[in-house]
Amino acid sequence: MQLHPRHFGRDLREKLVAKLMKDVEGTCSGRHGFVVAITGIENVGKGLIRDGTGFVTFPVKYQCVVFRPFKGEILEAVVTMVNKMGFFAEAGPVQIFVSNHLIPDDMEFQSGDMPNYTTSDGSVKIQKESEVRLKIIGTRVDATEIFCIGTIKDDFLGVISNPGAAA
Repeated sequence: MQLHPRHFGRDLREKLVAKLMKDVEGTCSGRHGFVVAITGIENVGKGLIRDGTGFVTFPVKYQCVVFRPFKGEILEAVVTMVNKMGFFAEAGPVQIFVSNHLIPDDMEFQSGDMPNYTTSDGSVKIQKESEVRLKIIGTRVDATEIFCIGTIKDDFLGVISNPGAAA
């Protein structure tokens, strides 16, 4: 963790912790997942002065809560976009794509001003802002992002609540 010399003083540790929380919380590391919150600081090591800048680099060991989706995990997500290829949903910071091949066969795509997937009898509808329960069937990990592929073509998966059905 790098700190500018103007922050040196009695409250150095507090400023270091505040900067750590600001810089690390909400980020994604492909190896560990999304850092949700820092729960504790274990150790702040001795600082090393950077030549030419005056900045000091402190080794900081901390504990945190992370969110890393894995294959086979069941998640509840909110649909963000629907098109003829499938739909995108978000579960916290992770974006999940559900292909139309992974949507039950009795659901058909309906285009229009509010694109959606609807059952033949019209009883179930997946549209933007719908809440769905889905299963992760694949993940791709980047250096700074995690992408997932999901399915709702399984028992107990599908729409949980629908904004259009609120009455």
